[in-house]
Amino acid sequence: MSVISPPAVVVAQEAESFLRQCAEWLGWDHERHARRRAAVLDELARTGTYRHTPAELVLGAKLAWRNHTRCVGKLYWKTLMVRDCRRLHHPGAIAAALTTHLARAHNGGAIRPIITVFPPDTPTTPGPHIVSPQLIRYAGYEQPDGTRRGDPANTALTRLARELGWRGDGGDFDRLPVLIRDSRGDLTRHDLPPDACPDVPITHPDHPWFAELGLRWYSCPTVSDMRLEIGGVTYPAAPFTGWYVGTEIGTRNFGDRDRYDLLPVIARRLGLSTGDDRGLWKDRALTELNVAVLTSYERAGVRMLDHHTMADQFHRYVQARRRAGEEVHAEWGWIIPPTAASATPVFHDSYDPAVVSPNFFR
Repeated sequence: MSVISPPAVVVAQEAESFLRQCAEWLGWDHERHARRRAAVLDELARTGTYRHTPAELVLGAKLAWRNHTRCVGKLYWKTLMVRDCRRLHHPGAIAAALTTHLARAHNGGAIRPIITVFPPDTPTTPGPHIVSPQLIRYAGYEQPDGTRRGDPANTALTRLARELGWRGDGGDFDRLPVLIRDSRGDLTRHDLPPDACPDVPITHPDHPWFAELGLRWYSCPTVSDMRLEIGGVTYPAAPFTGWYVGTEIGTRNFGDRDRYDLLPVIARRLGLSTGDDRGLWKDRALTELNVAVLTSYERAGVRMLDHHTMADQFHRYVQARRRAGEEVHAEWGWIIPPTAASATPVFHDSYDPAVVSPNFFR
């Protein structure tokens, strides 16, 4: 595979900018900063790239989380656990590291933010890349009669997995393998053990029939197809785990028409008429779906926040940054929750959507 690298002058500029941040956050004095800057520029001149120290990698990953404009959980950016797996190139070794990543992130249900960083791109060789958008995804099946089973968002990923020899059961919640493309461009599939990040069965505290629907979702999301960019160096495989906000599952994954589309099912079970939107049957079904998700995760002992709590935490984070004279970078449309948006303080605020480095990119 060919590698398209940014011009050396751009990499040098990005590196110098990041080293200034390192000096600030890591407490470097002028002499240490000058020494490290000279070493990095020399390595860039000789090789076209440079290697971050472990401390630089940890800081860069944390700042990337803080800087990302589409994340509402940035209050906790300093707590991120960073796993340095830059030595791993073989897909089998990467898959084993992903299993460890999931187990440590799940943490017995006390979900903790964690990122695992694999080898970077170089001017001559690309780093490995995880094709799967998340480490855990449910298959989406297209039926001969045009109907669908599972998660429609993953039909293309399911076809690709099948081309690699995977065979699912044809159900609504079949876990897909993780697809990894190595530095040579070879694509392989890898099954990760379900107990590393177990599913949570979805029931409802007031409606026993909810259990009959057979709904479930995995404990925590791990975004795995974004590249991490730190100081001009690109890490194409850097899976990141946080905890869920309930509406991500209840409103979006279960409620969206192009996903599991459960609102009509829930409304009928609740005895609601779906013939007239003025009856707000969608709103009532959404509320019960979100109640089911939140209480199910609580019952399972898996950390999850409701959208009101998460919005309040983000608002406190924003206020603290502004009191310190700092700008908060965020995309309003990604920060407001998809349910009861105007009842949260973030709905009435505005943010700077500018993208700064370090950061995550698709």
